[in-house]
Amino acid sequence: MLSITRLRGLILITALPLLSGCNAVLLSPSGDVALQQRNLIIISTGLMLLIIVPVIFLTFLFAWRYRASNKEAHYDPEWNHSTMLELLIWAAPLLIIIALGALTWVSTHQLDPYRPLARLSEGREVPTGTKPLVVEVVALDWKWLFLYPEQGIAAVNEMAAPVDRPIQFKITSSSVMNSFFVPALAGQIYAMPGMQTTLHAVINHPGEYEGLSANYSGSGFSGMRFKFHGLDQQGFDKWVADTRASTQRLTRDAYLKLEQPSERNPIQHYASVAPGLFDAIVNRCVEGNRMCMKDAMAIDAQGGMGIPGALNVTTLDAQTRERLGLTDTKPRKYVGAMCTSTEGLVL
Repeated sequence: MLSITRLRGLILITALPLLSGCNAVLLSPSGDVALQQRNLIIISTGLMLLIIVPVIFLTFLFAWRYRASNKEAHYDPEWNHSTMLELLIWAAPLLIIIALGALTWVSTHQLDPYRPLARLSEGREVPTGTKPLVVEVVALDWKWLFLYPEQGIAAVNEMAAPVDRPIQFKITSSSVMNSFFVPALAGQIYAMPGMQTTLHAVINHPGEYEGLSANYSGSGFSGMRFKFHGLDQQGFDKWVADTRASTQRLTRDAYLKLEQPSERNPIQHYASVAPGLFDAIVNRCVEGNRMCMKDAMAIDAQGGMGIPGALNVTTLDAQTRERLGLTDTKPRKYVGAMCTSTEGLVL
């Protein structure tokens, strides 16, 4: 009878072929931004291995050479310094840190998600006058909504883009913080309520790719996935035409219903979108009776509105302005306190 150890080994060997179906998408991406990020990971790992591998090797070498049973090993209890060893020990890591610092500095600017693309792929610059495809992304509970302002359409849990055309994602969230991530396209970027983040990317090879949420956002998080289609221009035009053939319209009322939490939603297409919907989502004013955040902030910047604000407008005193280095700037007014119209001035 086989022992438990041998049986376990046979089971593991039998399971190895199952790994042949794995797709290491992060190491074989189809978008240029993700490819540059992959190269950055490989280069950084290689630079660090230049230190790690020799240290591991020397650890075993010294342990073997100076083992207790090796009587031929030289033993010098008075040894305490070697200039050559000090140079090797400190110079090599210092050079690696300098190289990693330079690499990080350059790549941080080149791969800034807010920076428009300068190239489609290595050796191919973005043609002059190329207009990026704008896709407005909204993270809902627990599904993804994609708005195409240029095409006037929308889709839930599905999006498409032409191959070799820059894409500008404008990303926000309807409730909690989330994270937009298409591993084959580019790195993840956060989606936050009341804010808009931006991501520039491009897909270089046609295919169907998986997108997902990379930030836990509640019970429906595991099913918060979508399909990203990289298509040629003809295929993208057909996808847009099929979406426009839908009978559904994304009005503000329809969005408020869609916004309600739901799990594992099927793909939905909307033939039209209410004007200014994405801006209203960002500013938390999809409902008709709610003031938009940008309007409230504009009112606050002007010192408030109405009697409560008008009676309590003030500026920083001269000493505070001098301490903050604001003596050469124009004084700005703000609401110092709040009261009702019947309470009068609050000092």
